[in-house]
Amino acid sequence: MFYTCGPNEAMVVSGFCRSPPVMIAGGRVFVIPCIQQIQRISLNTLTLNVKSDKVYTRHGVPISVTGIAQMKIQGQNKQMLAAACQMFMGKSEAEIAHIALETLEGHQRAIIAHLTVEEIYKDRKKFSEQVFKVASSDLVNMGISVVSYTLKDVHDDQDYLHSLGKARTAQVQKDARIGEALNKRDAVIREAHAMQEKISAQYKNEIDMAKAQRDYELKKAAYDIEVNTKKAESEMAFQLQVAKTKQRIEEEKMQVQVVERTQQITLQEQEITRREKELEAKVKKPAEAERYRLEKLAEAQRMKMIMEAEAEAESIRVKGEAEAFAVEAKGRAEAEQMAKKAEAFKEYKDGAMVDMLLEKLPLMAEEISRPLCEANKVTMVSSGGGDVGAAKLSGEVLEIMTRLPEAVEKLTGVNISQVSSRTG
Repeated sequence: MFYTCGPNEAMVVSGFCRSPPVMIAGGRVFVIPCIQQIQRISLNTLTLNVKSDKVYTRHGVPISVTGIAQMKIQGQNKQMLAAACQMFMGKSEAEIAHIALETLEGHQRAIIAHLTVEEIYKDRKKFSEQVFKVASSDLVNMGISVVSYTLKDVHDDQDYLHSLGKARTAQVQKDARIGEALNKRDAVIREAHAMQEKISAQYKNEIDMAKAQRDYELKKAAYDIEVNTKKAESEMAFQLQVAKTKQRIEEEKMQVQVVERTQQITLQEQEITRREKELEAKVKKPAEAERYRLEKLAEAQRMKMIMEAEAEAESIRVKGEAEAFAVEAKGRAEAEQMAKKAEAFKEYKDGAMVDMLLEKLPLMAEEISRPLCEANKVTMVSSGGGDVGAAKLSGEVLEIMTRLPEAVEKLTGVNISQVSSRTG
């Protein structure tokens, strides 16, 4: 039959064909019933509260010490497992823990008796290491390994630790006050030194920054000058190259234009020669013939015009002489007439002038009525009394005519009415 166990347990098989017994920690084993026997032992970790009350120290001061220990049966070591099986097989975990506790307490008491209270209280680690070392060497023989041991508590009923603590507390407080004062003094000094160093470092840093800034500005200015110089040289070189290139291009263009112009001149000369020949054939000779014809026509026209002008001049001369004779005759007639009128004016004076005025009255009446005759439309408005229409217009013309004697009298001093009455 197969039996199994966990890693926290060990099996011991004894009996037929099992000499010495087989020990298996965490595994399985085949057991023949009736002739073989299987037993189990726990490998769990045991926590022990090791308490020693009123144990006298080396100076006779009774104190109570409590420690915590962790231990277990070592299943990986066959010798320790065999020793544990021999000593604890068939016992429970509580019984195993009690045996281990008694052993640890005895060692703890023995170590307390060899130390002073101050040594135990002040150096707990040393005390724990001594208990762990002594107990481990003893418990290993039982198959038990001590995993850890820690001092949990130390106290007494005589207030020895309290008094020791007061003195220590007072000393610590005094040292603390002194240390605090020294620390404050040192802190103030260090702070002053630190402030001085800070200010010095700040000034030095500012000086270094100013120097660095100055060096930077100087180097930057030098670099800028160099860069600008190179840039200007590059730009000038570029512009010069561009100008040279443009000049070469212009020269090439000029050469091309010269060639083109030369070809054009050649073509034009050829064209001129061709046109001259063409004109000579088509225009010049016909033009010369036409010019000869026109010259002859012009000469004939000129002779015709000269003859016509001479004839017209002769006609005008004859006509002029005739008109002059007529004017001269008319003038003589009018002169004779005027002489007769003058003689008549001398004889009749005012009567002759009145007669002449009366002869001109119809003309004057015609001139006065001319604006009315030339009017396209006349609109007349009646006020309710007097003539209307043509009678009104005729009346106005006659009214103007009746004012003539007064005007003549003012101009000539002759009163037509009186002269008429005298002559009548």
